[in-house]
Amino acid sequence: MGGTFDPIHNGHLILAEHSRTQFNLEKVLFIPTGKPPHKSEKDISSINYRYDMTLLATSTNPHFYLSPIEIQREGTTYTIDTIKYLHNKYENMELYFILGADSFYDIDKWKDYNELLNLCRFIVSKRPDIDNKQLEDKSGELSQIYKDSIYILEAPLIDISSTDIRNRVKSKLSIQYLVPETVRFYIEKNKLYE
Repeated sequence: MGGTFDPIHNGHLILAEHSRTQFNLEKVLFIPTGKPPHKSEKDISSINYRYDMTLLATSTNPHFYLSPIEIQREGTTYTIDTIKYLHNKYENMELYFILGADSFYDIDKWKDYNELLNLCRFIVSKRPDIDNKQLEDKSGELSQIYKDSIYILEAPLIDISSTDIRNRVKSKLSIQYLVPETVRFYIEKNKLYE
């Protein structure tokens, strides 16, 4: 499960845990993005903050792991490079990439997305603001081309976004119950998003 995680929130954790149980995954690997191609470095928090928050959020689940592979890579980080690396490292494992429907709609804009869809399976989470019929049509269309590589996750529709959390902090509004308590304390201690 890749993402900016700026900050990681309870929606991410719910999505990961439901993916793990529904698809019988051995573990979920959280990979904070290093230098994503679609965001300017000035628009996101330091990787150290994002990494620490992800570590705090995932440390209580024995099936959740954190990987620094993207933050250790030089230059712009692309999902295809990460998946190739994992594919080589774990040759005999089946890989799934967990993402929200909003990201899935833009998958044809991702670098080497054709190869990516052949290297791993995708678990796509529905979102409250996305048309489910449209999501099912797109996933069905791509699954026919890419050999049943896309699965729709049935999970609670939690409408939490990192953007909203950052805006709430900036406006001095509560973020309690939107992020794990350890993440909330970390944000307050480091005066993030103020």
